[in-house]
Amino acid sequence: MRVLETLGGPADLRKLTDQQLTDLAAEIRDVLVETVSRTGGHLGPNLGMVEITLAMHRVFDSPRDRLVYDTGHQTYVHKLLTGRAGEFGTLRQQGGLSGYPSHAESEHDVVENSHASTALSYADGLAKAYRLRKEDRHVVALIGDGGLTGGMAWEALNNIAAAKDLKLVVIVNDNGRSYSPTVGGLATHLTSLRTNPRYEKILDLIKKNLGRTPYVGPPMYEVLHGIKKGLKDMLAPQGMFEDLGLKYVGPVDGHDRQALEDALRNAKSFGGPVIVHAVTKKGYGYAAAEQDEEDNFHQIRPANKPRGWTDVFSDELVKIGHRRPDVVAITAAMLHPTGLAAFADEFPDRTFDVGIAEQHAVTSAAGLAMGGMHPVVGLYATFLNRAFDQLLLDVALHRCGVTFVLDRAGVTGDDGASHNGMWDMSILQVVPGLRLAAPRDGKRVQELLNEAVDVDDAPTVLRYAKGEVFPDIEAIDRIGQLDVLRRTGKDVLLVGIGAMAATAMEVAQRLEAHGFGVTVVDPRWVKPVPPELIELAGEFELVATIEDNGRAGGCGTMIAQALRDGGVQTPLRDFGIPQQFLDHAKRAAVLQEIGLTGQEVAREITEQLTRQHGHALNEPDPAGGRPGNA
Repeated sequence: MRVLETLGGPADLRKLTDQQLTDLAAEIRDVLVETVSRTGGHLGPNLGMVEITLAMHRVFDSPRDRLVYDTGHQTYVHKLLTGRAGEFGTLRQQGGLSGYPSHAESEHDVVENSHASTALSYADGLAKAYRLRKEDRHVVALIGDGGLTGGMAWEALNNIAAAKDLKLVVIVNDNGRSYSPTVGGLATHLTSLRTNPRYEKILDLIKKNLGRTPYVGPPMYEVLHGIKKGLKDMLAPQGMFEDLGLKYVGPVDGHDRQALEDALRNAKSFGGPVIVHAVTKKGYGYAAAEQDEEDNFHQIRPANKPRGWTDVFSDELVKIGHRRPDVVAITAAMLHPTGLAAFADEFPDRTFDVGIAEQHAVTSAAGLAMGGMHPVVGLYATFLNRAFDQLLLDVALHRCGVTFVLDRAGVTGDDGASHNGMWDMSILQVVPGLRLAAPRDGKRVQELLNEAVDVDDAPTVLRYAKGEVFPDIEAIDRIGQLDVLRRTGKDVLLVGIGAMAATAMEVAQRLEAHGFGVTVVDPRWVKPVPPELIELAGEFELVATIEDNGRAGGCGTMIAQALRDGGVQTPLRDFGIPQQFLDHAKRAAVLQEIGLTGQEVAREITEQLTRQHGHALNEPDPAGGRPGNA
């Protein structure tokens, strides 16, 4: 029987021998590779987390002691050790285990997070709450060197350092990477620690030699140990933590479980906040992941990956870059995932990776625009939320020409609630002067990106879906800026927003089969609402909008408001994502669950038209027309 199969929970780890723990680490890596290769997910980060997670659970008593993970995608090992090994094969599958911490799964999961640089703030609050309640509990926050590039992490550290009696241990998992190698001054600073062994060697040498003299050695060692900080600053400068007033332990080999346990026990006994600096290797123990230069198998990439929305954007931006020397690119530690890597290869001096710091990225983009450049900021749609204030008051208020490209917009599926890009079109509606484009296919990505970078006096946004790009849907007509995709009558005006234009075409076919006349349009630019759309809507019995964004404050809401303001009395039905946190599943399954499919939308529109005209579906109309005709 495998050691993993004998574990009922983390307490059982404290009963294992060193050999059993070594065997367990190997078993865990085998399970990670086998499972994640099949289900998809974050392999490299979790391979590097095996020994750290074992040490955390052996030294601390979860769930009484609270373990908080930054960017919770590195909790797979934690799941295996907290009673979920038998379900691990369901990882990221509908109805199965989440790829992130989940309250519904286990009392050992604290924060259902996926956005970086937040764990230290959660931990600060938890530790203060336990101190106020006089509860003898420790809080352990694990954050990567990539997460430390986020400003929020340093705001938290500043406050943690001021609370000298917090029972709080911060583990810095330093693997030199977020998705790709960590960049910036912090990365350089930690690299000096990671790569300079002289400090620990010198201390060991002093201790070894002076310790041989029983009466002189130990006292003298304590005296020499007093110069430890100065020696560190000289040989391996990491005073940034101690200058904040935080006790620092490390660097520790993050794959030496016993060394980690010793460091964590020392930190636990200190009685105040302590930083434990663990040096790990992303993908450790799996040669293919260790040798992968792009991201150490951060996520499993499918073989023969079809051409996606991101690929279309990436190729077109390179073309624009050759034509426009003023165009620059900004990424927040997501160079490859957002499609900016090709631009960086062609124009390294015009590409800026700011680390996991979306707020800084956006305001820096404003500065670049003020200086005569046109920045293109590549983000996942879900991460735009983090920099809304900067977009509103630093970019839009100053009428800066900055283009935001939002990848993974709409329902993304497998990564769950925090990754769905369902908020962007709602929050962007309130930004004065901003123009928002939602391309329906690859050709429109190219067209709209070129139009966006031509705007130099306001922010522009381009948003598109995750995965394989849809086949091009060519327009049959153009009314102003509206693309007319289908026209068979004037019962229903279907407005297909972005990727949902394909769904609108399916809805039209179903409605036409019931005898309704339908026109399908794609606004292309959905903010501001095109005046041609308002005028056109007055010619129809019903307007229906379909978008993969939350209904509250989304495009449907804004079009309805524009119709009221324009005096257009045509009723409007808005179809979109309900305002709820969606469980993880494949995109198609999520859309089916929330009723955002061609079949369901067509059924609801049919029922609406039937109610409007007061007769049953396909019942002869007294006026002699089709159902729905006036």
